[in-house]
Amino acid sequence: MFDGAMGTFRTYLLGLPRGRKRLIQVAVDIVLVWLALWLAFIVRLGIDDMVNPVVHHTWLFIAGPLVAIPLFIRFGMYRAVMRYFGNDALIAIIKAVSLSSLLLTLVVYWYSNHQTVVPRSIIFNYWWLSLIMIGGLRLAMRQYFLGDWFAAAQHVLFSTHDDGLPKVAIYGAGAAGNQLVAALRMGRVMRPVAFIDDDPNIADRVISGLQVYRPTDLHKLMDAIEIQEVLLAIPSASRARRREILGTLEGFPLHVRSVPGFMDLASGRVQVDDIQEVDIADLLGRDAVPAQQDLLARCIKGKAVLVTGAGGSIGSELCRQIISAEPVTLLLLEHSEYNLYCILSELEQRIARESLSVRLVPILGSVRNAPLLLDIMQTWRIETVYHAAAYKHVPMVEHNIAEGVLNNVIGTLNTAQSALQAGVSNFVLISTDKAVRPTNVMGSSKRLAEMVLQALSKEMAPVMFGEDGNISRVNKTRFTMVRFGNVLGSSGSVIPLFHKQIKAGGPLTVTHPKITRYFMTIPEAAQLVIQAGSMGLGGDVFVLDMGEPVRIVELAEKMIHLSGLSVRSEKNPLGDIPIEFTGLRPGEKLYEELLIGENVVATQHPMIMSAHEDYLEWELLKSRIQELLTAIRQDDYPKVRQLLRETVSGYSPDGEIVDWIYQQRRQDI
Repeated sequence: MFDGAMGTFRTYLLGLPRGRKRLIQVAVDIVLVWLALWLAFIVRLGIDDMVNPVVHHTWLFIAGPLVAIPLFIRFGMYRAVMRYFGNDALIAIIKAVSLSSLLLTLVVYWYSNHQTVVPRSIIFNYWWLSLIMIGGLRLAMRQYFLGDWFAAAQHVLFSTHDDGLPKVAIYGAGAAGNQLVAALRMGRVMRPVAFIDDDPNIADRVISGLQVYRPTDLHKLMDAIEIQEVLLAIPSASRARRREILGTLEGFPLHVRSVPGFMDLASGRVQVDDIQEVDIADLLGRDAVPAQQDLLARCIKGKAVLVTGAGGSIGSELCRQIISAEPVTLLLLEHSEYNLYCILSELEQRIARESLSVRLVPILGSVRNAPLLLDIMQTWRIETVYHAAAYKHVPMVEHNIAEGVLNNVIGTLNTAQSALQAGVSNFVLISTDKAVRPTNVMGSSKRLAEMVLQALSKEMAPVMFGEDGNISRVNKTRFTMVRFGNVLGSSGSVIPLFHKQIKAGGPLTVTHPKITRYFMTIPEAAQLVIQAGSMGLGGDVFVLDMGEPVRIVELAEKMIHLSGLSVRSEKNPLGDIPIEFTGLRPGEKLYEELLIGENVVATQHPMIMSAHEDYLEWELLKSRIQELLTAIRQDDYPKVRQLLRETVSGYSPDGEIVDWIYQQRRQDI
């Protein structure tokens, strides 16, 4: 009943108009000033011998508030919000009270006489009593408005307060951890009950009212307190260190989540109490190599840049990285209206926020529209092209062969020829590890796109393919290809799928127990693409160091464990979430590779290698592409497969042709 009444009164106070709240604060401070003066006399003279100071020193009790309250107003003591009362407000109180005491000393000096002597120690007593009462009341009211009187005494054994909130431990007792504790207490969604930290200097101590435990004492912590979740508050830790920590926590039935890093906080994208699922990049444990700024800026700074597929996973991140390198103009080419709107809105907000001098030009269009591409590059005098537009989902392209080939091969051919005709200086193709000894149309089409650039780069004045087949252009374009594996969080990635399946209670679907993939974060991949594109001499195939391949089933198990759940299996039939194996999809490989041959050399960047691989002469390749287009127009998909086999080294398709049109026509025959 008492808690209910206190809660009702707290709600009433919080709902008052701001002006009324300030009047209440001023009235309370006047009473506290009078009380401090009266107690100052008691401390100095004692209660037995003291003559009533209010009667004999009335002028002092009038002067006290008249001196103090204006100073309190001037120092902003009535602008501070009680719920967010912090060190700055406390310092303001110390300054205001100290200055008011000094001014009151002057008043006592000028107006006291031999009949009304005020002992000098009265002012000193008034000073420290005012500090205690005025500052102490505000600290007490902060706790009251937060609704948790026990926040600073949770480690005390006799404290049995239980508010019914989920109990969480915070890994990391540094600045981020303490900010998180304050945010959680304010939000009252979770109850922080302990810190975990591997710093031996603070082990077993109390910080922000919470006991600090060593990681080796997790069993002791779980026996003492029934925690349901661990929040990682270690934004400055390296990926390798975070992986070690996650490995330690994985053996406990705890849901593990994290708070954002300082850069995300500083940029305003997230708040300190925005708790996220564990970044899957932490499980991989790879630390990104710092970018070489000269390589980032070489093909961008002061130039007009075009990104195709600007609304996709890689294309949008390329745009984010590019505007940081200070281009004059950035053109966003995208065939999806919604994707273009999303990335344009994000970039416009960032440009306004950071006062960047970049001109954004959003263009709706397809890379299969060759006249549009040429018009764009000539009109805006494009100097660098990042070609990210492609269909990349293996089973989807396998079921839609014509669209996959037209978009990935002809789209790249159109973009490259337009760049050559417009005199573009730098052209960078974003390729894939699936182009290496492909078993699917997507991979073989991307390898064929690489071969187009390789062939063009060797020609001094190539004769154009298509309608301009009798026109020759002097080649001033430096063509570069960058090949890498899966990026975390991209559309169609397995990671968002696993998160969704865990929230739904499972099962997690994995195609094969032995399937492995290379993984890299999208920002790291985009940054390396830009740097690799700056190093090419022409016709280079750059390969990014993706680290070690990851078994997808192990990734699924870790994600289940770090969600505080267990894997249901034959050994553990009472587990929470099962993993089901669905079988390899059409065109899917167990293992991906990054190199066709072994002839790879290092570059000036430790994460980028250069591969020299076979290619076809431009005239021969043009005739193959023409045959490919003819077969597609005739819906002759066996012929398409045969031509890809003859053209793309190592292409070895698995299974029957599964294109929807081809299959339906075979059924109708």
